[in-house]
Amino acid sequence: MLLLLLFLLFLPQAVSKNLKRFCQATTHRYHDDYLTPGNHVIGAISSLRIAASPEETFKSLPCSFNEYIYQLVRKNYQHVLAFIFTIDEINKDPDLLPNVTLGFRLYDSLLQGRSNYDITLSLLSTPKESFPNFVCERQYKMSAVVGGLGSEASVQMATIFDLYKIPQLTYAHPSLSNKIEFPFFYQMVPNTVAQLNGIVELIRYFRWTWIGLLVSDDDSGQEFAQTFTPLLNRHDICVAFTKKAPMIFLKSFSGFTKNIFSSGDILATLFATKANVIVTYGDTYSMQGLLMMLYSHEIGAKRYIQKKIWITTAQWDLSSRIIQGDWTARFFHGALSLANHGNDVPGFQSFLRAFKLYQHPTILIQQFWYSVFPCRSSNFHISAPNLRICTGEEKLESLEEDVFEMHMSRQSYGIYNAVYAFAHALHAAYLLRSRTMMKNPKLEFHTKQPWENVMAIMELLPSSQLNFSYIWYGTVRCSAIWYSTVRYGTLHPFLQKLNFNNSIGEEVYFNEYQEWPIGYDILNWVNFPNKSFIPITVGRTLPHSLCTERCHPGYSRKVHEKQNSSCCYDCSQCPEGTISNQIDAYQCVRCPEDEHPSKNRIICIPKVITFLAYDEPLGISLATASLTFSLLTIMVLGTFVKNQSTPIVKANNRDLTYLLLISLLLCFACTFLFIGQPNKVTCLLRQAAFGNAFSFVLSCVLAKTITVVLAFMATCPGNRTRKWLGKSLTNYIILISSLIQVGICTLWLSTSPPFPNLDKFSKSGQVIVECNEGSVTMFYIVLGYMGFQANVSFMAAFLARKLPDTFNEAKFITFSMLLFCSVWISFVPAYLSTKGKYTVAVEIFSMLASSAGLLSFIFAPKMFIILLRPGINTRDKYFKKKR
Repeated sequence: MLLLLLFLLFLPQAVSKNLKRFCQATTHRYHDDYLTPGNHVIGAISSLRIAASPEETFKSLPCSFNEYIYQLVRKNYQHVLAFIFTIDEINKDPDLLPNVTLGFRLYDSLLQGRSNYDITLSLLSTPKESFPNFVCERQYKMSAVVGGLGSEASVQMATIFDLYKIPQLTYAHPSLSNKIEFPFFYQMVPNTVAQLNGIVELIRYFRWTWIGLLVSDDDSGQEFAQTFTPLLNRHDICVAFTKKAPMIFLKSFSGFTKNIFSSGDILATLFATKANVIVTYGDTYSMQGLLMMLYSHEIGAKRYIQKKIWITTAQWDLSSRIIQGDWTARFFHGALSLANHGNDVPGFQSFLRAFKLYQHPTILIQQFWYSVFPCRSSNFHISAPNLRICTGEEKLESLEEDVFEMHMSRQSYGIYNAVYAFAHALHAAYLLRSRTMMKNPKLEFHTKQPWENVMAIMELLPSSQLNFSYIWYGTVRCSAIWYSTVRYGTLHPFLQKLNFNNSIGEEVYFNEYQEWPIGYDILNWVNFPNKSFIPITVGRTLPHSLCTERCHPGYSRKVHEKQNSSCCYDCSQCPEGTISNQIDAYQCVRCPEDEHPSKNRIICIPKVITFLAYDEPLGISLATASLTFSLLTIMVLGTFVKNQSTPIVKANNRDLTYLLLISLLLCFACTFLFIGQPNKVTCLLRQAAFGNAFSFVLSCVLAKTITVVLAFMATCPGNRTRKWLGKSLTNYIILISSLIQVGICTLWLSTSPPFPNLDKFSKSGQVIVECNEGSVTMFYIVLGYMGFQANVSFMAAFLARKLPDTFNEAKFITFSMLLFCSVWISFVPAYLSTKGKYTVAVEIFSMLASSAGLLSFIFAPKMFIILLRPGINTRDKYFKKKR
């Protein structure tokens, strides 16, 4: 055991020594890209080859893309030619983007997640490098990207392109309907929900109620099954089984045979089931395993599966043969498919007939040429050196239909419209710039991208034009939303409002989900005796007939009061505190107590914890004011102590003055208990300290006032009040008045003391950390007693304000008590009308204002005499003035 333990301890060091020589910064990427320069460059990402790599280990560096083994998807090469054809057609159009040239940069994704990320970064980088954000040697800006065949690839690309605010237009079927997460993603096909509804309507049309379900063995297949099954159940269609099709195109070669021949469970189900209708979901590549499984069983077992009616989705192109053979035609004769809407574009077939190898000398085209014609170009070196050199006269139209189509495929039609959508949006942006410069000749543009100068435009346009600026060009109507343009800095607002007719006359636009709602074609696949496998269009899904539009997330259904039908309803926004995150929600759900709805009421987000903190402007201001007044009070106290022998200090009861200043200092210091996050100690002390400190101040003021009155009365002949004068009377007044408040606070803290509390409901989006007063009644009793003391002091001082005395401070006490009462009378409504930290701020402000008023009115005149008029502060002047 000891030896085994030592072996395990030293094993990591041994492995690290073996791998140390492999630790280095490196990038593995391929350079099979095709760049054509232009004023604006469009990126294109196609899926021309499917690649498999050796199994990765941690003992060597990962293999580069050049070490992959490729299988060409020959029918997909039309996507590249359609892209080139569209760019050429736009550049030759004198009316669309005049004096502007479109370029492109083309990549092949290899149907590898690893290559998707590499290509995305490469499109943002200098050619032949992988360093985004650097523009060394790059003289163009990537304005948009067309591509992303499949959900996984589209998500991988959109995650990065969204960071750079670059629009991505796809011609495939990704499930990226969340425009909050992917705001720059556009689809040239309808969403997945429309496809599901189309399949359901097709099944209901034939009155089928017992079907099987085969999905791809990935996340998108699982999501399809989870979404489609409840939809079928709502229409009384039952699912006999749900199985996952075997995958053969793995990340590595290991597990290939095991994956294919472990599919006996699927075959057994297909033989035993009574369901004659099988719905399949998966793309062209993930469903190749199903074809191989059916073929291998037919060859090996000599047993044929009973004919089934297959219904396939638009993701699977049955005519695309990755692995050569006529298996698809045999197994899927009579199958029904939903497919992207397609059409033939004028001039495209002529372009294909005239296409020559040497027109576009890229390695991607050369590989395809080598695959379909047994020749190679002069600069394309392969392992067969004796292979003939291509003459350049090879014709694409000589190829068979299953190898290369001469009419535009459905996906190529999506690419065609995607490029034109970008061109029309860019044209609208240039028209906007031209129109703005005509109205404002002094406006200068420093870049080739017109949307980068929107801030300069906004400064010159009147406020009435800042919402929308409409641009008409033929059938093009673009609405430039200024706020979105400034925020995103891309063609995003122009694409959102895009509307034009393509060369065939079909209207191209994007709905609120940034999809082209063109619908789907319904195909019937027929296998003819000459082994041709051709789809025949037998129908088309149409837009849904709805009584009302669907309710977006953040809204819920509200049935019309005059109609009982559940199909007709209004969409009402979710009430405050609730959300809905799905389309056509029947009701909104409430967020947890510690969360609140987002602004659009789609998701719940955590509430912000708030209290009057020291590091915010309000807290800093109040703390600074408290500290300033505290230092000012200390200065006054020090001045009075230093000049304690002068008549002005002696005349107004020197000891009582000291007590008043000390109590004011305590009042200013109490405010610090109210700032900062409340806890048990501060909540317990803050109101008690505040009440007792202010009660002590008022007791001192009352004692001062009564002393002044008694002192004047004692000067009258025969008055017996002289015996009341002295320290004992003031001590009794201060002690008794203060003890009453102490008793009230003691009763409060012993019966229902304040405590920390989290208020989650007073303010939307905030959790207020506060001190619950425990007993609100006791809090107002404390305030009421302070008010009683202030009123008594005010009345006594008011009556003595005109007494003939040189240093009579009764009139100053009158003004200070008037301010004190005004502050605390206005405090009550202000305290009740505010919430959260502002309630605390109101109380602190009242404390500071009332204390500062006492300090100013009572002591400012004395400080003026002591510091600025010391000649008056003498015994001779005092008695002279008195006489």
